[in-house]
Amino acid sequence: MKAESDMEFAAFVGIDWADRKHDYCVQAAGASEREFGVLAHRPEAIADWAAALQQRFPGRIAVCLEIAKGPLVHALQRHEAFVLFPVNPTTLAKYREAFTPSGAKDDPSDAQLALELLLRHRDKLKALRLQSSALRTLADLVEQRRRLVGEGNRITNRLTGALKQYYPQALEWFADKDSGLFCDFLCRWPSLPHVKRARRSTLLAFFHEHHVRRADLIEARIDAIRAARALTDDPAVIRPQQLLVQALVAQLRVTLQAIRQFDNEIAAVAETLPDYALFAALPGAGAVLAPRLLVAFGEQRERYAGAAQLQQYAGIAPGLTDKD
Repeated sequence: MKAESDMEFAAFVGIDWADRKHDYCVQAAGASEREFGVLAHRPEAIADWAAALQQRFPGRIAVCLEIAKGPLVHALQRHEAFVLFPVNPTTLAKYREAFTPSGAKDDPSDAQLALELLLRHRDKLKALRLQSSALRTLADLVEQRRRLVGEGNRITNRLTGALKQYYPQALEWFADKDSGLFCDFLCRWPSLPHVKRARRSTLLAFFHEHHVRRADLIEARIDAIRAARALTDDPAVIRPQQLLVQALVAQLRVTLQAIRQFDNEIAAVAETLPDYALFAALPGAGAVLAPRLLVAFGEQRERYAGAAQLQQYAGIAPGLTDKD
């Protein structure tokens, strides 16, 4: 297969993408004239624009843009004639500074600068190559799961803050806030007076239903409930915070359920990839980390010349200098 820098292209395109529209700059191979335009961010508009370009320029069309994934990339990848060259936004910003020292930014000129990068420094750019559908699915699954975990952390932090206002004992009784046990406890007993009215047999049954089997832990919790004293009796504090806790618990339940669904899907997809067993066997990898490692390494191993490059990509090693 030819290197991207050796490929022959019928035309070159620089795109400055945005949320609702994309500025572009087109230059035919062997020509010096450039065409500027604006492309609406609509599937139909993108498809029509791509089809018109392919009709005008039969053959491969090189496209330079600042993103490696996203709706625009997905739409352009449907057209086999397009070869996409993503560049880091920082790279384009530095290139812009070289031509506009004032730092002024103008959308059409960014499209032109992307085209300039493509024409002058194509040997330093790497074309975007799709990995297998299964690996790309796994990559998005682990990314979205990580965001859900972050959302769960945000909710538990807010939940902790609300409980500290009127019901701090609940935080002491349960070490794990992101659990069904904690959610169910707060739903059933959203304030200290509620739980203090509960019978011992009711509390015992609750903990047993939630698979808490350590008798000493159960007794310690029940004793702490009986000995607990309210932080405040002010309804102006308790009622708003109690309602907030109930709302946050509902959000946390949905988030935890979504994470479990993602875990099941990740496990199912990961098992279909031939290299997964290799990463799953790594000590300490586990069901969460092993799929993420597989995604980080990917199927295009030639992207990394050695371990140092992978470490730099992961952000656990400094960039190499000319002295290295």
